[in-house]
Amino acid sequence: MNLSTAFNNAVSGLTASSRGTSVVSDNIANARTPGYARRSLELTTNVISGTGVRTVSVVRNQDPVLTANRRTTDAELAYQFAVSSFHTGVEGVVGSVDDPTSLANRLAEFDSSLITAASLPDSSERLDQVARAGRDLANALNSASEGVRQLRSDADRTIGKQLEGLNQTLKDIEKLNARIPAVKHAGGDIGALLDQRQVLIDQVNELVPVNAVPRANDQVSLYSDGGLILLEGTAAEFSFTTTGDTKPHMTVGNGLLSGLEMNGNPVRTSGDNAQIRGGALMAQFETRDELAVEAQAKLDSVARDLIERFETPGLDPTALPTDPGLFTDAGTRFDATAPEGLASRISLNTIVDPDTGGDSWRLRDGLGAVAPGDPGDATQLQAFGAVLSDARPVAGSPFGTGDMRAADLTEALMSKTGSDAHTASQRLTFANSAQLEMARIEAEQGVDTDQELQNLMEIEQAYAANARVISVVDELMQTLLRL
Repeated sequence: MNLSTAFNNAVSGLTASSRGTSVVSDNIANARTPGYARRSLELTTNVISGTGVRTVSVVRNQDPVLTANRRTTDAELAYQFAVSSFHTGVEGVVGSVDDPTSLANRLAEFDSSLITAASLPDSSERLDQVARAGRDLANALNSASEGVRQLRSDADRTIGKQLEGLNQTLKDIEKLNARIPAVKHAGGDIGALLDQRQVLIDQVNELVPVNAVPRANDQVSLYSDGGLILLEGTAAEFSFTTTGDTKPHMTVGNGLLSGLEMNGNPVRTSGDNAQIRGGALMAQFETRDELAVEAQAKLDSVARDLIERFETPGLDPTALPTDPGLFTDAGTRFDATAPEGLASRISLNTIVDPDTGGDSWRLRDGLGAVAPGDPGDATQLQAFGAVLSDARPVAGSPFGTGDMRAADLTEALMSKTGSDAHTASQRLTFANSAQLEMARIEAEQGVDTDQELQNLMEIEQAYAANARVISVVDELMQTLLRL
């Protein structure tokens, strides 16, 4: 080997070492940067001169299988978080056993007030307490129904916000797809652009689980698990009209709530053939169109049972068959054809409410009584109390087909909402653990700072060796010149 060859070899080695130092420092600096993939330097023999080393490229190391698995857990976590939040909210508005304002406790207070009043029927204070306890029970159903309605409205508004972000993110990915080949063909480094695109794909994936398919020139296409083409050259555009303030009777089927469209075509968001499966967006549609509707139906079932119990023929001999009972549907008798949301409309019959101009003595003498009767007669109060304890079939009950007392119904409601919230919380915990584990596994394939520091030490040794070769070549050249 002549001096010229040795010198060229050492110079190429110094160049490679310098480039390697830059790569290692980038890895260490971005070890915790979201979307960053570890870089490594690809070296080869200089084929032109046949000696020395040449830098081929900086390789971005990413395992597509690990990334896809981690994205699956990301989408599942986003879905379970939204579903668990809804069930926790419903549990909060329905109440728990130790909550004095829960539906079950309000019903127990109303039942207890009837028993207390029957023991001393001439006490106007006790009769007033029955009316107020009944009003509190109706108000509790109203509040629970309003809480469910708010959760449903929140889901509708959230869908609108999520779709705005989804459309913008898909457009950003489309722009990066176009920019990456241009930068690469110009000789630039596209690593940072690929990192940025991965972050954007992760954002889309949390809303709509996606499959990223590599294309030519480092581009990608995106498809949903349900077969939607989210990005194939051009980004898809979703459209949705936010209602904002939903009502129990509003559905997509009757046209009062907006469905989802992509490029002007309807998108299926529920059922076995749904085109969006999993992710935060599906969770919000499920909350609005299924979970909230089911929760409202349970509350309506409790309200219907309460109204119908006090409309039982013969319960109040003074009332006409067309008169409303102790509890009403916004002042009228129960109507099976009335729209959903009965729990939001149930109210105490104002004719017995002393705080709205009614007479509580009608609880003792009958709602249709024209004048106070025997103050010591507790027959009607006892009948009102007995009808609450009467086990009877509940029409359209979501809690089973057996005969149930009024208390059984509210207890079943609390049990079901508590069970749903607990189950959703467990699923959320599992999804969170799975996501953390997959993120850890992916991180292990990423930047290892200890390994990078070892690489840096090796690069330093190689740099020192090449520098020493140049120094020796210089000394030899100086010696030759002095001869």
